[in-house]
Amino acid sequence: MLNNSPSYFISGVITLMIAFTFHEFAHAWTATQFGDDTPRLYGRLTLNPIAHLDLLGSLMLIFVGFGWAKPVPINPSKIRQHSPSALMFVAISGPLSNFLLAVLASIPLRFGLVTPTLPLIDLFPTPYQFLLFFLFTNLGLMVFNLIPLPPLDGEEILEFILPPAWEDNWQSIKSYGPYILMGLLFLGPLIGFSLIDVIIRPIVNGMATLLLGGI
Repeated sequence: MLNNSPSYFISGVITLMIAFTFHEFAHAWTATQFGDDTPRLYGRLTLNPIAHLDLLGSLMLIFVGFGWAKPVPINPSKIRQHSPSALMFVAISGPLSNFLLAVLASIPLRFGLVTPTLPLIDLFPTPYQFLLFFLFTNLGLMVFNLIPLPPLDGEEILEFILPPAWEDNWQSIKSYGPYILMGLLFLGPLIGFSLIDVIIRPIVNGMATLLLGGI
């Protein structure tokens, strides 16, 4: 990963513009395929980053390590008309887009098309530095969004796979999901539990090792 330098900031800005944009566009496109025109009506069926980026969420990603974009508005009733799994596919499309971006970044890294070199000017990252940052960030966004707590995508996926007998218990917990998530992120480290260090980073590192072939 890059250190806290101008090249780190530039890599972060470019990466989040691509990663967040494709993540939210994937949600919008998938919902549209299931007959919901809400994303299009709200101007979200686009690859224009301005339509998707949230200022605070973007800054959090660059400086804290996790962040968010503007959620894509959807109409669940329209989507559910197609199949019981439709909402799950809409939810998983976002993390899947980040995984595909990470795979694309891994190809030149794994096959030696770019190599570690020192930057000529510290202001700009080298291709190797940028692709490595891009890969890890997209994997991090994918894993973070798969956490099964609202408002993250993992909540819809969990709801789809839960046995019917657990549904009532889950509904009683679901409304507290955002508070549980914020507690894990901000209060967890105070009691010795870091969601990022204990869960997200090991998974990301393992996936990156597989994609990069152990380099």
